[in-house]
Amino acid sequence: MRKRIIGIAAIAASAVLLAGCGGGGGGGEAAGDVDFTAEPTGTMSAWGFENADDVGQSRLDYAAEQLSDVKVDLDATAFDAQKFTTRLASGDVPDVVQMDRRYVTQYAAQDLIMPLDKCFEAQDVSPDDYWYPFVVDDVRYDDAIWAVPQFYQPPAIILNKRVMDQAGVTNEEIDTSNPDALLGAIAKMYQESGGVPTRLGFDPVSTGQAALWVLGMGGQLTDADGKPTLDDPSNVAGVELLKQINDAQGGYAAVKSFTDSFDTFGDNNQYVTDQVGAQVNAQWYPNVLSPYVDQIQIEAVPFKDSEGNPFSVSGGTAFVIPAGAKNPAAACAWMIDLTNEDAWAAAGAARAETRAEDGGINTGLFTGSPGPDQSLREEYVVESGNAGFDQTISTYYDVLDYGQSFGSSPAGQDIQNELNNAITAALLGDKSIEDALKDAQSAAMRAYDNATAG
Repeated sequence: MRKRIIGIAAIAASAVLLAGCGGGGGGGEAAGDVDFTAEPTGTMSAWGFENADDVGQSRLDYAAEQLSDVKVDLDATAFDAQKFTTRLASGDVPDVVQMDRRYVTQYAAQDLIMPLDKCFEAQDVSPDDYWYPFVVDDVRYDDAIWAVPQFYQPPAIILNKRVMDQAGVTNEEIDTSNPDALLGAIAKMYQESGGVPTRLGFDPVSTGQAALWVLGMGGQLTDADGKPTLDDPSNVAGVELLKQINDAQGGYAAVKSFTDSFDTFGDNNQYVTDQVGAQVNAQWYPNVLSPYVDQIQIEAVPFKDSEGNPFSVSGGTAFVIPAGAKNPAAACAWMIDLTNEDAWAAAGAARAETRAEDGGINTGLFTGSPGPDQSLREEYVVESGNAGFDQTISTYYDVLDYGQSFGSSPAGQDIQNELNNAITAALLGDKSIEDALKDAQSAAMRAYDNATAG
């Protein structure tokens, strides 16, 4: 039975308001005419595989071995939303594209990509058995599944125990479901000089993790049909809590200026230099901290929802087949061979070899599928000799089952962007929370209407 996915870089792409153009040109087949059971042969083009790491390259190599009759023409440049629609309009249609999952439904609503249910059937793949349900929900729309998802690297809160111990703060106080305790802990750890922060008690990553705060505090970004709901009253609570956290540390402008100065990926990162007492981080960040294990003292706690339960959101990337692709049968087989159990085994071995060479700690692979996640953890994630670092890794595994989809919407990327705009305006005090969300809703609805027109 085939399973799935990680590696290959996460992709950031600029957002655009997509025109409601029809799918594909260029002599390819329409989705309804595709025979995904055909033998994979010929040349197949793929785009969006920028900077494939050891995990990504091992999977590319594995898939190439399985499809010896397919020549893969790989464009390793980053995905770009505007370039994608331009390429499709001109007939320059790739067979596979890797993109952020927030884009998928936007393109599905405009018939710019193919539904993949028949692809999964041809490859004997059951998506609801392979992936976490909320990961599949990210790419489910109009009773079809439109992408092969990969990655689910959940957020949690990494604690700087050195700062916390100095301030007399316990792990239990870093609790997003208990604002009084959290704000009290922040006050104990926060430091400033002349009104400028020199240490944050807690960095909530206000815009980078905006949806986490809004959804976690009981809000909703879309309705059941994918229509934006940014002005729903339930969204106010998450923004209010973010404002309290920022205001307790000099205000959003000061916090943002300070965090922008962090050497996040370097030798003087915020945990080495004690610039934070705690910070929301995705699962990949312990890999960044691994080389500094002897200079830091960390543990982790889950992000909690308003009811006190662990909470996560399921961001990641995905593979799609554009409408008009010239070799969809090969594309389908290639995507599955990139993500089956043996491909993951190759990826796990490659990552273990890399960690053996660089002396780093193996934090596991968070693939979007519970089967590979567990098997790779059992084989490769061992005690590092640093109890705090091991507890941090374990915390990320613990929150895997508490994920929630951002919500599949034809305006998915615009909803994310407009939510960030609203939070920025509200935290700066330029608008009330309600007015900021109302304006964001108007902009997101324009994108939704545009994407679903015709």
